[in-house]
Amino acid sequence: MKKILILTTGGTIASVQSPDGLVPGMSSEQLRGHLPQIGADIAIDIIELFHIDSTDMTVDHWITIIHAIRDHYDDYDGFVICHGTDTMAYTAAMLSYTIQDSDKPIVLTGAQKPIGFEITDAKSNLQDSILYAADPRSRGVQVVFAGKVIAGTRARKIRSMSFSAFSSINLPEIADINNGQIIRYLTDPAYCKPAGEGNHSTGAAVRFCDAIDPNVFLLKLTPSMSPELLPEIFRIYDAIVIESFGAGGIPASLEQTLFEELAKYRPEEKILAMTTQVPFEGSHLETYAVGRRIAGSFQILEARDITLEATVAKLMWILADKDQSWEEIQRRFYTPIAMDTLITPEESCGGFVLR
Repeated sequence: MKKILILTTGGTIASVQSPDGLVPGMSSEQLRGHLPQIGADIAIDIIELFHIDSTDMTVDHWITIIHAIRDHYDDYDGFVICHGTDTMAYTAAMLSYTIQDSDKPIVLTGAQKPIGFEITDAKSNLQDSILYAADPRSRGVQVVFAGKVIAGTRARKIRSMSFSAFSSINLPEIADINNGQIIRYLTDPAYCKPAGEGNHSTGAAVRFCDAIDPNVFLLKLTPSMSPELLPEIFRIYDAIVIESFGAGGIPASLEQTLFEELAKYRPEEKILAMTTQVPFEGSHLETYAVGRRIAGSFQILEARDITLEATVAKLMWILADKDQSWEEIQRRFYTPIAMDTLITPEESCGGFVLR
């Protein structure tokens, strides 16, 4: 008998119609009444954590989820988190950093239509998630949605209404689920145990962390953006992620002010990370002069193939440890975790080498 714990957080999957539109409002018992048919060899428990639209997700909510999994880790074979789709990729990435080396699956799923609607993707997503969480080869954090299994550090919502809402960015899907069959593509030991191995129950290898620093700002570049706000951003935030154009670079209109601000601080005091607005193939600062100028002038981080969501989550996780050297920040950012990057540290940010 496999024991699966479902943690509910609200989101569309548990929403009901109101005069103001859809709002999370379905209780765990109501949700249980809508659960799809599950085999007799799987036992389901449900715990309500909170009822929010995932737009309202905060660090405090993430910590509540982490504690719930930690507190019940030894009692269950797998976990399914019902979550709103809008910030699910951020939560999946954060759990990948704060719950490492889990030998049990931690699955995030949700829906584009509430489970109580006649036409909904909620029941199939829940069924696939429970099936995947009960499979003895599953482990670690993944998003299961529309028949796809996506690494928690690689998920991104790419459609706002369609059932096929999520895509795996810069990494193949872990698996597909079709008619109750799991078809696995990635057999990396970080995600898939050999067939026949059961889930461990001691939790001895898993590492939980509930220290998260939200002091990260995401700056999305637009043409003709004014540089006037940059000094205030540097004053308030300890890490700034610049979502640049294309392969990456800084527009001439921002360069002088940005360089002046960076010169005021040591790199460990104000962390600057460069990423790209382009969903696939990552940033490549060395390609154009607009990227080479900043990479050659300052000590910065380059996300390369790490997703935007994982970049933000990883920096929040790193920032939680105070008084780190720049070398330690670099080492942690460029060290692959849960397959968030396939690029070695030596290939990152102008030939950075671990020390």
